[in-house]
Amino acid sequence: MKIDLTGRRALVAGASRGIGFAIARSLAAAGADVAICARQAASLESAAASLRCLGRRVSARVCDLSRTEEVRSWVEAAAQELGGIDILVNNASAFGRTDDEAGWAASVQVDLMAPVRASHAALPWLERQGGSIVHISSISGLAASVRTPPYGAVKAAIMEYTQTQAAALAHRRIRVNCIAPGSIFFEGGTWDRFQRENPALYERTLRGIPGGRFGTPEEIANVAAFLVSDQASWVTGQTIAVDGGQSL
Repeated sequence: MKIDLTGRRALVAGASRGIGFAIARSLAAAGADVAICARQAASLESAAASLRCLGRRVSARVCDLSRTEEVRSWVEAAAQELGGIDILVNNASAFGRTDDEAGWAASVQVDLMAPVRASHAALPWLERQGGSIVHISSISGLAASVRTPPYGAVKAAIMEYTQTQAAALAHRRIRVNCIAPGSIFFEGGTWDRFQRENPALYERTLRGIPGGRFGTPEEIANVAAFLVSDQASWVTGQTIAVDGGQSL
């Protein structure tokens, strides 16, 4: 099955590295023009340069996704530079872990409200020709998340919001789906850090994955590319766990 996204315009939030970058690269490799955002200018420009090597138009903008106006400005600027929006992927996370005001505030603003705000900003563009929204959640939202209460709670909220959006937007020819990754390893990521700083947690988590290894960003990107493609034209309102059986 060949996924062809030629002519599509895709926005990917939090795409300077890891899952977000892998998704942006997968969509560009399939023919889409892409707009990415992240907080750090240096890593953002490096990601953009890599994506431009694929021969597609690339828009890159520094954006703090916890700030309402910056989210809206990014979406509007990306739409103007690419000439529209067909695909929106909400990927960024603040990784709020602590059960206190700071942990909850970070998770709510970035993991929950940024996707809501980006969706609202992109909607006038998406409804012109139909399109697709994909939210990146986590298997932490599928069950109790004792180690990371705010992270798990907002990821569960995104799964519910996916269903609500899908039902509300279907008549506008906009599909909405969600991916719940398991533990994903990439250089500079959470599990790379835990391997060095908390090897007991790293090994315990690894033992709990029936697939016998951590996942890769590319394995999440492959599912995202499918969900935004015509091959998934009758798929909406779904959350797909991509975790090597970890949530089992």
